[in-house]
Amino acid sequence: MRGEDENQGFMFTYLSPEQRVPEDHPLRRIKSFADAVLKKMNPTFKAMYSNIGRPSIPPERLLKAQLLIALYTVRSDRMFCERLDYDILFRWFLDMNLEEPSFNATSFTKNRARLLGHDVSLKFFDAVVREARKQDLLSDDHFTVDGTLIDAWASLKSFRPKDDDSGKPSGGGGSNPDVDFHGEKRSNKTHRSTTDPESRLMRKGAGKEAKLSFAGHALMENRNGLCVDLKINSATGHAERQAALAMLSRQGRKRVHPKTLGADKGYHASDFIEALRKKEIVPHIAQIKNRKTYGLDGRTTRHAGYAISQRIRKRVEEIFGWMKTVGGLRKTRFRGIERTQEHALMVGAAYNLLRMSKLVPQHGVT
Repeated sequence: MRGEDENQGFMFTYLSPEQRVPEDHPLRRIKSFADAVLKKMNPTFKAMYSNIGRPSIPPERLLKAQLLIALYTVRSDRMFCERLDYDILFRWFLDMNLEEPSFNATSFTKNRARLLGHDVSLKFFDAVVREARKQDLLSDDHFTVDGTLIDAWASLKSFRPKDDDSGKPSGGGGSNPDVDFHGEKRSNKTHRSTTDPESRLMRKGAGKEAKLSFAGHALMENRNGLCVDLKINSATGHAERQAALAMLSRQGRKRVHPKTLGADKGYHASDFIEALRKKEIVPHIAQIKNRKTYGLDGRTTRHAGYAISQRIRKRVEEIFGWMKTVGGLRKTRFRGIERTQEHALMVGAAYNLLRMSKLVPQHGVT
């Protein structure tokens, strides 16, 4: 029998978001981990806000909203707030009922400075890593490091000579002028972006297109491929090695002392090998042909562990691949290193939570 299409609204409803989310939905396990981490960060949140005045949006909701933006590839804060108005799954994840109004996109902007001032993104990322260690998902022995380029939120037309006071290229076209770069020599020494001065002109390799970029770096543990540290800095020729040493030093302050470090040929440099040896870390670095470096020779490469590290180190590309294609980090939506770093940490935390939800048995989630 054919059913009738009765377009009749209901005056009352007794429905909660909890009833609409399936029991086996993968977001349930991610929410369990995220709520456990945020609960431990309560002292940080208390220090961020005054005891008097008008209540603001809970910081827990803002952080979980950023996780949803990364997990579901939402392109902007404004689009997220629009979707929050009708998406029951999003409301359930943020512990909102169906009648509660969605918050405005400016809430992210107004509270981002407060989150930056208290390093909340870094603390949240570290708390997720500690939760993974609590679940026995991390190894403290073998790690991999690698770097990538993240496109800056700036056009090549904004890459102007440093002594140019006008800040705008000449030519027609109004706000989007016509520019001819043919025959013009441009470099980071003589030029800078007027839109994002902290970005740098960099290319991935010979023959590749040069773009205004930031350098992104990830430190991965080799057992389960979880990201234990992320760093954003200026895109320079030495950025990868500098960031790697900085991330290793931070791990040392957390009483994590790696035994080996895998990396590609970009890290095959005598000063970097020497720095690893001083930290008592065995360099499992891919060798450049015919380059002889003390500390990275047959005494290291002959062991089976070196071959294993070279095979596993390629998994770090999975982190960058997910963060760029799903997490929206191929091109940053923010200007400057500091805000891009905050965004990268939240995307990295979302990646780790997704990995943890797949690695931990259902009964292991608390």
